[in-house]
Amino acid sequence: MSRPEVNAVNAAVPIAEAAPKLHAGFLKNNLREYGMLISLVAIMVLFQVLTDGTLLRPLNLTNLLLQNSYVVIMALGMLLVIVAGHIDLSVGSVCGFIGALAAVLMVEYEWHFVPTALISIAAGAVIGAAQGWFVAFRKVPSFIVTLAGMLVFKGLTLALLAGQSVGPFPVEFQRLSSGFIPDPLGGDTLRTTSLVVGALAAAALVFFKLRGRAKLAAHGMETEPYVFFLVKNLFFAAIILFFSYLLSTYKGLPNVLIVMAVLIVVYDFVTNRTTIGRRIYALGGNEKAARLSGVKTQRLAFLTFVNMGALAALAGLVFAARLNTATPKAGLGFELDVIAACFIGGASASGGVGRVMGAVIGAFIMGVMNNGMSILGIGIDYQQVIKGLVLLAAVFIDVYNKNK
Repeated sequence: MSRPEVNAVNAAVPIAEAAPKLHAGFLKNNLREYGMLISLVAIMVLFQVLTDGTLLRPLNLTNLLLQNSYVVIMALGMLLVIVAGHIDLSVGSVCGFIGALAAVLMVEYEWHFVPTALISIAAGAVIGAAQGWFVAFRKVPSFIVTLAGMLVFKGLTLALLAGQSVGPFPVEFQRLSSGFIPDPLGGDTLRTTSLVVGALAAAALVFFKLRGRAKLAAHGMETEPYVFFLVKNLFFAAIILFFSYLLSTYKGLPNVLIVMAVLIVVYDFVTNRTTIGRRIYALGGNEKAARLSGVKTQRLAFLTFVNMGALAALAGLVFAARLNTATPKAGLGFELDVIAACFIGGASASGGVGRVMGAVIGAFIMGVMNNGMSILGIGIDYQQVIKGLVLLAAVFIDVYNKNK
């Protein structure tokens, strides 16, 4: 009777020894994803300490979200462009041009903000389509096409505004960026509705992640170790609850945060769960192989630029609504922050690699650094130097890991 017990014990020993190796191997293979999350937390803790708690005060946290909303929105589109193996240098200029277009329609022609927004987003999509046509069907390098687009739309913005600022905008339009969700539950010192929405979002995150893991396991597909899965998702849920509480003690959840959250969920679903998402990654990984497999690579590349144009237009509306005016210099340098957010978030410069959450985390790393350094009184000159070094380090690590 003792022999089976001994064999069972001996069999359990290799399994117990294999678990740490399995976890270590998974962590090594997914170091890019987990490393960015750890980096964001470390940077936030660092600036929270250096600023004596100012960083995570509800007012500053709200400003941080509003200041980086347009970067996050454009980073979602830029990620798909980069994954497809291209780049778009014109997003900042398109963002400024669409803001100017919306301003002229609302202020000078007295259009309602709803048709103005629809026309503006459609105009952004048309701009993306025009640039995508040269890149996808005429094989002009995206760097050249979008560099030309940057110059063209900077000039058109100056011409449209006649070199002057145009504003203010209707209050309803301003709420796109500066408004907050209503509080029908009627909290006095706490925006109860915002807290409830945050709690529901955290619960939904855990539920859908558990269901997705169960589906993968049911089909015999490889899943991340349960410890990593549990810790990561409980951490995200706790973060959502924590920040929802902080924001609820001020004015609640900003409207633009809801817009960002919806876009993040949609693009995460598209990139991970749809055929077109998988084909974009295949296009960036090996265009020739994708084409030989039946993927319409030209049309796919074209659509990534159309999508980028539409999101740049939406970001232009958000930015204009936040400033309550359109200026000739709006969008200046935005493309650098957007591209940096994608690369810092783990996108590969050679295409085929990148995640939606990585781009979002990269955008907030840039945002927290900007905000924290501004609170500390660091000049814009040194801020640019530090951000440039961080971007170089992120791309260097990507190239090093790929060569290795």
